[in-house]
Amino acid sequence: MGEVMVDLRGIHKSFGTNEVLRGVDLEVRAGEVVVILGPSGSGKSTLLRTINHLEKVDRGYVSIDGDLVGYRRVGDKLHELREREVLKQRTHIGFVFQNFNLFPRLTVLENVVEAPISARRKAAPVARAEGRALLARVGLADKEDAYPRHLSGGQQQRVAIARALALEPKVLLFDEPTSALDPELVGEVLDVVKDLARSGTTMVVVTHEVGFAREVADTVVFMDGGLVVEQGPPGQVLDDPQHPRTRAFLSKVL
Repeated sequence: MGEVMVDLRGIHKSFGTNEVLRGVDLEVRAGEVVVILGPSGSGKSTLLRTINHLEKVDRGYVSIDGDLVGYRRVGDKLHELREREVLKQRTHIGFVFQNFNLFPRLTVLENVVEAPISARRKAAPVARAEGRALLARVGLADKEDAYPRHLSGGQQQRVAIARALALEPKVLLFDEPTSALDPELVGEVLDVVKDLARSGTTMVVVTHEVGFAREVADTVVFMDGGLVVEQGPPGQVLDDPQHPRTRAFLSKVL
């Protein structure tokens, strides 16, 4: 693994009186695949959303490749960046949502090239050529002119992955990428994620797919009650968990 790419320190986040994250520390190295498991309500998705500042932290900080996300440091204080600056930072952080979030009035190829052209000012012919290559990579070379409504859920999610890759992000975040899919479509999406893992893409994946975690993850993180309860290599966390809460969770899902 390379240098630390994603660094989360002392992350706290509350919604009203509900303390969702209670001081989370996490490091992700360049080229590493970190899979976050845990019961519903454990804070997994909220933690993921703090990485690209979709959720502002109450305390702590997030940095990507050494740069603070959402803030700049002046002396001992952190000052929040303007939305324009945050949006620029997000171009380095790919995010694949549960429910695809494709633009319904754009074709598949238009969905993929929209951000490189508008956010990175990439020349349209170059963006389209690169977009076609990404669609081929996710097995959808023949769907560039289709609209999202004409695709299956698995195909839409693969377009969403291609769209996230189009900005050449430093890290790729997945929030339950298969949870909205029919069971027979889960495999085609996980196959794409596995291919990305083999290519050395830095990824943080929130999922319930324990088998996927065992096969792909370099590090498995188990969360409960807004805390990282246990983390380590898949063979250790999944086959020989040390924390009783991890053991109880795995006994129900394996």
